[in-house]
Amino acid sequence: QVQLVESGGGSVEAGGSLRLSCVASRYTYSRYCMGWFRQALGKEREGVAVISSAGRTRYADSVKGRFTISKDNTKNTLDLQMNSLKPEDTAMYYCAADRRRPYDCDLGSLDYDYWGQGTQVTVSS
Repeated sequence: QVQLVESGGGSVEAGGSLRLSCVASRYTYSRYCMGWFRQALGKEREGVAVISSAGRTRYADSVKGRFTISKDNTKNTLDLQMNSLKPEDTAMYYCAADRRRPYDCDLGSLDYDYWGQGTQVTVSS
């Protein structure tokens, strides 16, 4: 069993930045697909960014050019740098891990093995 713990959420004005972090309870990042997902109030959960075990990244069109996903295999951390935040980025953000498809992360699927509890991001206009 892998436990994921997110941190770094908060409230920020539009145009601001936040950096989210996810720490795993055991060594996963070099062997798993890792991703960030979000769920706004009243909406379905959606993929934001994913990174494969080999470091290949994919982003949702809505965040391309503004968000950057990265990982540190030695520290077992996964980060999401969010710049130029917009009110529509307001959501609960979740970290997820998938051990079955380490080289082919699926941004459009929620079929991940492990999920964190989430961290809230609120962007005011």
